[in-house]
Amino acid sequence: MSEKPVARHPEAPASEPSRRTVEIDGAEALRLLGSVPMGRIAFTRQALPTIRPVNHIVDDGNIVIRTHEGAALTSRTLQADGPGVVVAYEADAIDPDTHLGWSVVVTGYAHLVTDARELARYQALLRPWVRQPMDYAVRIHPDLVTGLLLVPVDQPAEA
Repeated sequence: MSEKPVARHPEAPASEPSRRTVEIDGAEALRLLGSVPMGRIAFTRQALPTIRPVNHIVDDGNIVIRTHEGAALTSRTLQADGPGVVVAYEADAIDPDTHLGWSVVVTGYAHLVTDARELARYQALLRPWVRQPMDYAVRIHPDLVTGLLLVPVDQPAEA
């Protein structure tokens, strides 16, 4: 049986990569997450993984997104018993040319924001990117925060 050649991305260099990964602590990861306006939320829908791009803010160590009545995540959080809905949230800033940057993943529980004052505050702070009513806010409390920097091989580890 012959092996098929592996397809390379047209811009991928044939030589060894000149970058490496460096783990960062949770506080720095949340700081980086707060420096970008959007990420991707992952949750289960009909027992299968679902990922949606959303805009967010980081508020007091929590990630907050807006959602609407018919959204799958809204339905899941409305039906949740116990600690909430398990979700993952990912955001990154990776340069498409150098492939340097960072990636952060937060895993935790998502809850609907039910306090009217808090909801009004989030509605003022977080403007939806889509044109439809976004009457709900979901708060993700991070239980696990991981982050990686993609840095040049010769950059010191404390970067």
